[in-house]
Amino acid sequence: MRSTDFKSTPAWIGIAISFYAFIAIGIAEGGLGVLLPSILQTYQLTPATVTVLFMTQVGGYMTAAFTSSLLSSRLGLAQMLVFAATLLTSALSLYASTTHWSIMIASGVLLGLGIGLIDAGINTYIASDQENANLMGMLHGFYGIGALLGPTIATTLLAIGLNWRQVYGVNAGIVSVTIVLTLWAMLHHYKPMTRKAIPAGTSARSNLKTALRSPVVLVSGLLLLLYVGMEASVGNWAYAVQTIGRGTPNWIAGYSLSGFWFGLTMGRFFMGKWIRHLGAIRTIDVSVTLLLLGLLAWWLLPIQWISLPVIGFSFAAIFPATIWLMPQRVNAAIVPAAIGFLTSVASLGSATIPTLMGWIADQTSLTIIPALFIPLVILLLILHRWLVQHTHRAPEA
Repeated sequence: MRSTDFKSTPAWIGIAISFYAFIAIGIAEGGLGVLLPSILQTYQLTPATVTVLFMTQVGGYMTAAFTSSLLSSRLGLAQMLVFAATLLTSALSLYASTTHWSIMIASGVLLGLGIGLIDAGINTYIASDQENANLMGMLHGFYGIGALLGPTIATTLLAIGLNWRQVYGVNAGIVSVTIVLTLWAMLHHYKPMTRKAIPAGTSARSNLKTALRSPVVLVSGLLLLLYVGMEASVGNWAYAVQTIGRGTPNWIAGYSLSGFWFGLTMGRFFMGKWIRHLGAIRTIDVSVTLLLLGLLAWWLLPIQWISLPVIGFSFAAIFPATIWLMPQRVNAAIVPAAIGFLTSVASLGSATIPTLMGWIADQTSLTIIPALFIPLVILLLILHRWLVQHTHRAPEA
């Protein structure tokens, strides 16, 4: 999408569809932390063995990393979104219906591919408007709303007597609305989402190769992989850490996890103001510093009512600000390929880092998990400062 598309009369349609799609994937991902203890009990799993479910998503994320820009250039964003949302709905439906752990594991590939393609396509779509950082912040704010609703919906449905499979059935229905909305846009020939365009004189394949040779893209990918891995680890493990590891009552742990997503959501809706006053780079600096303090508090103090919302608020700006900076850090021709690669590779973090933490917790205890975040935050800060030192605004080639 070009920046001028936002200035046309129907621009709000594509923005609204994008926001809803991010709410849907937020709900799909955000509820896992609350459902995880039930899954452990149903299949008689340990924290280490359940992480196989996270790892099967890696294949889907990797496929999305190398195909999102190619699919978008050939199909247009709308067709790619229909395909991706269908994959995600199918995965959640299988989670809801199967009684076989092996089928649930295999379905993780569909889930990873669906989320990876949605994430990459819509981030590229919104990032093309460099005049408005608010849109990027709002996009990820709506993801935060979904991620806030995810554990809230799961906690509430479990409390009224539904089982974890039925919760996944509800989530599948929510995601399927994205298919309906996008099909509507296609039937009405909504050009900003159906256009199949790449910059003149280039090809999607050559742009992807160029992006993959860029140190800036690769380091940014590693930074976002760490970030998404940490965010997912809090979402997946905080409930278990509090209930199983620290003996916190289920309802307190469930709603304090919602507090984490609430803090993240509020931070993202205010992100545009932060960037206007501090700039994107300083906003990330402040966020990482506050994140380190919040994680230390969660590790050393048992009061998750305070620490988890602070951690969520600190996470808020890191991902969207890094994505928003990409058009300033690489040439315009490779921006779609770069952002598609970044968002999909970043999603690998949501499978690999929670998995590693699960393995370590299985060998020690769940209470070790908060301490494992500290070296990851320090590494994230190092990568961010490297990008600041080694990039400058790219020409509009």
